[in-house]
Amino acid sequence: MSKNGAADALKTFELENNIQTIDHDQLFKYDPQQYQQFLQSKPWAKDPHYFKHVKISAIALLKMVMHARSGGKLEVMGMLMGKVENNTMIIMDSFALPVEGTETRVNAQVEAYEYMVEYLELIKQTGRLENALGWYHSHPGYGCWLSGIDVGTQSVNQQYSEPWLGIVIDPTRTVSAGKVEIGAFRTYPQGYKPPNEGPSEYQSIPLSKIEDFGVHCKQYYSLEITYFKSSLDQQLLDKLWNKYWVNTLSSSPIFSNRDYITGQINDLSEKLEQAETQLSHSRLNILDKKKEESLLSKVSKDSSKVTIEQVQGIMSQVFKNSIFNECQTTKQQ
Repeated sequence: MSKNGAADALKTFELENNIQTIDHDQLFKYDPQQYQQFLQSKPWAKDPHYFKHVKISAIALLKMVMHARSGGKLEVMGMLMGKVENNTMIIMDSFALPVEGTETRVNAQVEAYEYMVEYLELIKQTGRLENALGWYHSHPGYGCWLSGIDVGTQSVNQQYSEPWLGIVIDPTRTVSAGKVEIGAFRTYPQGYKPPNEGPSEYQSIPLSKIEDFGVHCKQYYSLEITYFKSSLDQQLLDKLWNKYWVNTLSSSPIFSNRDYITGQINDLSEKLEQAETQLSHSRLNILDKKKEESLLSKVSKDSSKVTIEQVQGIMSQVFKNSIFNECQTTKQQ
């Protein structure tokens, strides 16, 4: 039953994250000469918004999620391997870096850079032709966006290591929501003023992070993400999933994320107090009313999100109890 349960869980994971199966392994074909010609043409230099799409293999996605979850409250960091086809960046693999992380940033020391260089040299010796295509790091509990430090890191890498991508994963919200919380980003050149793209999709940002988010949100843009797997991936994906599945079974989002949930409720309380303060001091005019309604609507969306995540956590525990405990009791009887 455990094998069937793991297989069913993998199917659910693929459905929730819309992982597409490709019929042929065309994505894994690589022409070094053609790729070098593409790099020399530098189309991204003429169009800061050149790269628009990201394709991530299911293996790379699962490895990033497992690494991010292993860090707990601390940020972790790793590298992305892949190639570029036209305006699409294709991530085929990822690997973790030995970095010192805190709850708000990751610090790559000399040892991490030495490890990265040695790793890239060794995989070339095995015949793998993928290139370093970017980096990923985690934001445990506060969403997928680039902080001021992240913007600086990504900008420097784009200046010297193009083409380069930045990915952010929130492992805490991934556990709570059941779907991978992820974002892919590229920064604009210094001095570039992006066109007004209108309101973007709303995401819940803790009150303590809103200022950092707001100051830098116009210095980068997000890329559309899709996921894929191929016949070459399936065997390795099954082995990786068994490890991920055991960790998922042995944990409860209600208990493992209790500090995150408490923090979310405290954050909602502070946002409500802020809205109440603005409401009591505002003048009765149309502009103030619209601002207050916008603030309250954001609080309402945040509270709905927390509620849904809690309900999903309770449902998963009920399912686990009915599958493992009740089945075991029935057998004993």
